[in-house]
Formats: sequence, C-alpha cells, structure tokens
Amino acid sequence: MNTGKRFVAGLATVLVALALALGIYVGGESRGRHNPEPLLPSEAINRLFATRLNNTDGQTQAISQWRGKTLVINFWATWCPPCRQEMPAFSRLQTKYAANGVQFAGISLDSVENVVHFAKENQVTYPLLIADSDGSELARQLGNSQLALPYTVVFSADGDVLLTRLGRVSEEELDRLLSKVTISK
Repeated sequence: MNTGKRFVAGLATVLVALALALGIYVGGESRGRHNPEPLLPSEAINRLFATRLNNTDGQTQAISQWRGKTLVINFWATWCPPCRQEMPAFSRLQTKYAANGVQFAGISLDSVENVVHFAKENQVTYPLLIADSDGSELARQLGNSQLALPYTVVFSADGDVLLTRLGRVSEEELDRLLSKVTISK
C-alpha cells in the first residue's frame, strides 16, 4: 500500500472514531436531560381517579380523594424485591412533602392476605391499596405495556403526567422532581 492510500485509510479511521465519540457524547447528554413524559389517554387517567380500592384495613378508598394533589402512584407486589426496596424512600418522601400537597399511594397487584401481612411487618407512611390482579389492566392503561413491577406514575396537581417509570425510581430523582413541583406551586 502506498503512502497516499495509508494516509486516506488512517484519516478515515480517525474520522470514524471521532464520529463514534461524538455519537456517544451526544447520546449520553440526551439521557441526562428530562424528556417529556408520554401523554396518557385521558380515559386512563379518568379511570384511575374513578377507581375505588380497599386499603389494608378493608376500608374503601377513592383515588379521587387525592385529585388536586401531586400524586405518586406506585404499582407493586409483596413478592417483588425492587418494589419492597423503594418503599422506605417513598415513605420518607411522603413524610417530607405531605405538607406541600404530595400524596403517595401504593396499588398492590397482590392478594389481600399478603398485603395485610406486609403492612403489619413494615412501616409504610402512605396508603397501601389492594387491586389484586385487576390492577394489571389499570397499570397497562397508564402506560405499563410490559405489565412488570414496580411501575410508578407521578401526576401534577393539575393531572399532568410528570413521570412514568418501569423499575425502581431513585429517591434522589423523585426528590428532585417533587422539590421542583412543590416550589412552583
């Protein structure tokens, strides 16, 4: 191979490497930005607020009682380790932001017996509601197409979707979001 061809091949290699590096940087930067959450169908949001579920004491609770608050809905189950791991953080944040109009609610896709036993063994500072397997359809309508747990949806006081997350939500991320929402009130 002559010198000219080696130079062109070397230059092409350098340009490809630069393009890859730029792509990785831009991709990394965009992951750090807050992308708008997907719009959920208004029918799904209305269905959520029309839902009535029993709590661990057997009392029926209407989700509509929290309309007008920043509402953090977490779909979970007692058999789901990541669900149980994020609950202490949710309890801390419920306590921290309750006076600022924030309400957490855990909707369990589990049996009444399992949730009642869990509630007796674990201190949770927000309502645990029991949807059994019927909650899967509600979670699906709220954007959980994989029907996996945990799944969290955060609504603003105006009912706008601020966050949807399949998998654990870090306490830091949720704290930042709730801090911004409650400051802007």
